[in-house]
Amino acid sequence: MSVPQTPTRRSQRFQPTATPSSKNNNILQCEWVGEPIFTRPCNPELDLLAEERDEKDKGDDDDDEETEEEQEVETVFYEAFKMKRKATSYRGTKRMKVAKAELQTYRVGDTVMIETDTLYFMKKPPSIGVIVAMWETRRKGAEHQGGAPTMRVRIHWFLRPTEMASIRAKREHEENEIYYSLSTRVVLTPSVILSKCSVSSSLKDKDEEIFPATPSKRKNGSPLKKNIRFVPYSDDDSDKDENIADDPDKNFYCRLAVDSRRGLFYGFGWERHRRDALLRSKSPPGNAGPSSQNNDVWSEGSFWDLVEKGKKPSAKAAPKKAKTRAVETSESEADDSDEFEASEEESNDDGDEDAAEMSESDDGEPEDDHDEFGGEPRTPSRKRKRVETTTPRKGKRNKTVVQPTPHSKAAIARRRKVTSSPRKRTTFAIRRPEQSLTFQASMAHVPKDPWLRSMHALHVASRPDSLPCREAEYERVLRCVGELLEEGSGGCIYISGVPGTGKTATVHSVVKELKRMAESSEINPFTYVEINGLKIPEPSAAYNLLWEGVSGHDVAKDGHLRLSAKESLKALMQYFTIGNRGPGGHACVVLMDELDQLVTPKQDVVYNFFNWPTLVGSKLVVIAVANTMDLPERVMTGRVRSRLGMIRINFQPYLREQLEKIVAARLTSAKDGLEEEEGASKVVIAPDAIKLASMTVSRITGDARRVLDICRRAVELVVSTKTTVKAPHIREVVQLLQNSPTAAFLRDLSFHERLMLASLVKCVKREGVEEIKWSEVQHQHLTYMNVLTSEDDPTRKPTAAELTMVLDSLVSSRAVVVEDGAAIARKAEGERRLLLNIEQGEVEKVLSEVGGTRWRNVLCN
Repeated sequence: MSVPQTPTRRSQRFQPTATPSSKNNNILQCEWVGEPIFTRPCNPELDLLAEERDEKDKGDDDDDEETEEEQEVETVFYEAFKMKRKATSYRGTKRMKVAKAELQTYRVGDTVMIETDTLYFMKKPPSIGVIVAMWETRRKGAEHQGGAPTMRVRIHWFLRPTEMASIRAKREHEENEIYYSLSTRVVLTPSVILSKCSVSSSLKDKDEEIFPATPSKRKNGSPLKKNIRFVPYSDDDSDKDENIADDPDKNFYCRLAVDSRRGLFYGFGWERHRRDALLRSKSPPGNAGPSSQNNDVWSEGSFWDLVEKGKKPSAKAAPKKAKTRAVETSESEADDSDEFEASEEESNDDGDEDAAEMSESDDGEPEDDHDEFGGEPRTPSRKRKRVETTTPRKGKRNKTVVQPTPHSKAAIARRRKVTSSPRKRTTFAIRRPEQSLTFQASMAHVPKDPWLRSMHALHVASRPDSLPCREAEYERVLRCVGELLEEGSGGCIYISGVPGTGKTATVHSVVKELKRMAESSEINPFTYVEINGLKIPEPSAAYNLLWEGVSGHDVAKDGHLRLSAKESLKALMQYFTIGNRGPGGHACVVLMDELDQLVTPKQDVVYNFFNWPTLVGSKLVVIAVANTMDLPERVMTGRVRSRLGMIRINFQPYLREQLEKIVAARLTSAKDGLEEEEGASKVVIAPDAIKLASMTVSRITGDARRVLDICRRAVELVVSTKTTVKAPHIREVVQLLQNSPTAAFLRDLSFHERLMLASLVKCVKREGVEEIKWSEVQHQHLTYMNVLTSEDDPTRKPTAAELTMVLDSLVSSRAVVVEDGAAIARKAEGERRLLLNIEQGEVEKVLSEVGGTRWRNVLCN
């Protein structure tokens, strides 16, 4: 029996998915205008919504044989429709409904405002798009249905600057300026259309003075001009709303196209492109005229797409047997000093070069000419082709060819230096971090005293911009994440290592470098989200943080979204599986720190975070950081491990030499900027003292934070006398740490009490969660009896009642917390859960010192 294959889903990334703000309660009237202009068999990939395609795929799996009625579904195209809905005010962040009703007629080529942010409490401005096709699907021979639920429109998107990736090269923009996307389209229902709007490349102020092509600079990237009046396109439109020209919220300015995934801008003239696209996409003369392939090209709206100069369109956007000529529009970027001046001759010349490239197939032979709908296919001779490439006919143009702006050309050149593609394998260039440490927290407020500055530099909260002794791990993490961003694909990177080995600090250094590269246009732009399992109340709260990041919500300005975890999960599932809700559709890098705390009994949170990057077009890169290397094998189920992938990076504990280098580097950075008379030559910690502290820590855990803490406390002992820290000072600090109240309590415990704590620590490491069942601790306790007792001194295994007495002793001293309550009392005794109430690292250290080598080996494994 053959296993049914998962249906291929066409990715709708890099475009917004519109959603109506209500269940069509605002729609008072919606119907077609005029007779159908074209009818063809239904193409589910082009004519149905994503939800409808999913339902159809499920129906096809259930019913192998379709009835004739289900097979004979046709798509009927129209020229216009009219819709009457309650008007909406767009001023401010809170969008309010107005009692006034508007009746507007929408045609192909009209620019419209679309609702895309129904999950936001504070409404964001609506998205902008242009209508490229409109239709409804019905059974062959059925009567006209009409109505908003059955009507469909195809929208080609514009992008607001706020809808693009948060980490990208910033550029100045005018107020209400938008960018035309290269080829992002989506199928919507008319109910999400709010109103018509005006988009223009011409910009005038109240005094009718034309603004220069290069706007004045602003350091904060804010809009450059307010109270601007835009000049709408001058095409004849009898239904045009005269109030649009006077409404600043419905007038937009567009003179650049953008590839939001790569963050590149292209010269673009909207009015001219709209006029040419309308000419190219004229209605077919009849149902029998065009071929089925050309029908799809016409109905999917590919005539409104843009093609980068020198690149051939994809086979889907422009089939080989429908390759046509292209015309180029050229306009400088806002930062360029030249104004937009593109003559028809220059456009034709540039279009000729691309037409010559597109006129031949891969084997060098010319393709059949199907450019004009209704025409017969003809194979042109070489002589005819030479004439056409010099003077292409206007009817032959298929797409507008654009070229990058000067700044985007420079960005492309920089990216070529960063990456190379030998044999189609991307090699990501690595910029090594500087050897000298510069701390994120400036030392400007610290007095010019070497001892005080050393104490500040040795504090574990002082994070350096680069980590010594982690250069290899830094390069590997940077290369893995950078290549995923450049490829435009998703993936998971699992980073493991014992605490204090620089995992999180290395990832922060990598993210800082990636941000620098994205802001300088060396890599694709992205959005960064950090989720720490110890800083959220419950694992499901991670959904809220991720949704705020991918949706572009400004938490610092507007606060957190008032959404439940279930609503955020639903939005994320639609975002990654059905279609992209974010207009920019950019990549997203997520750091999941303290992954151990996000593991739940059902493991649904980690499964979703590891599964979303595997979806086609998700562009989600997950960096998971945990303290144990075998956490996936011990805790996670097979379905979760299979989504994790093969990219795993393990951070080994620091060696003595590495710990010495870390302390010495921090002490050196503390003296940067000090003069000779201020103590630049003073020795704060002697080399032998650093060596002793490093040796003491490396024998136990290899935790860099502990050696920094020991050295900092040693400096505190001598700061009043301004003497150098020597080996005796280090021994004194180590003795104080070992004689802490917690350490003294652990040393005074009985053998079985210490053994029960070791069993609880082992279960926590194995399960990956802090709450452990009492039955599992009992089983581990009895297992350790065979390992930690010698033959010369045999110890009788305790009974269940005796183990309960040992547990009661630990609970009474608050070393262990036991689950309690009326509901717990009805459970079996073995189902109660225990929680270690002492720092796990200190328990391991003290028990290893007291028990010796055998205990140390057990606790470290």
